[in-house]
Amino acid sequence: MTPSQREASARQIPTVVKDQELVQRRRRQIADAAVSLFLQKGFHKTTTREIAKSAGISIGSLYEYVQTKEDVLYLVCQAIHQEMEQSLQAHIAHGGSGARALESAIQAYIAACDGMGRHITFIYQETKSLPAESKRYVLEHELRITGMFIGLLRRGVEDYSLRPLNRGEIELMAHNIMVLGHMWAFRHWALAGIGLAKYIEDQSALLMGQLV
Repeated sequence: MTPSQREASARQIPTVVKDQELVQRRRRQIADAAVSLFLQKGFHKTTTREIAKSAGISIGSLYEYVQTKEDVLYLVCQAIHQEMEQSLQAHIAHGGSGARALESAIQAYIAACDGMGRHITFIYQETKSLPAESKRYVLEHELRITGMFIGLLRRGVEDYSLRPLNRGEIELMAHNIMVLGHMWAFRHWALAGIGLAKYIEDQSALLMGQLV
């Protein structure tokens, strides 16, 4: 998905700034500053003044790019999902069979969940704080990542590198993949004896064993 396509699928936050490139740059700056504060203090205990200070801008300037703290929370969730999407793009474009591309993407996804474990937990904990419209967009972002795995599964079925699967089976398997990545993010403390590399190896083998 191109930046323009991502922008079209995102909730539009009003701004008084006309330069859209500057808007995107400043909003990412604000989101990057906010995420560390949110992870450290929690969404509700973090003030917009603290976010502005961490971002290196004035509180007045911050309100040129967002209207509420909930807008900042939405931008953080959007940035997290975009980073996850970008980590999978190269594997989706894999030149081999659908099965090989899927296996590569599964491994990259679980590794990304390890690197972003606190961020994933944060989204689960704080999405409830968003207004209904913003929450809908955040959940759509999550489904868009699931859709990337649906596309790889369909590709594997179509090139016969995966066994035949109907639409329901493909969608369920894509959600299973998502949950296995999140399980490492949530439960890695209990799986420390296994280790990330072994977890990726075993879960990848388990998933692919059901598909080929």
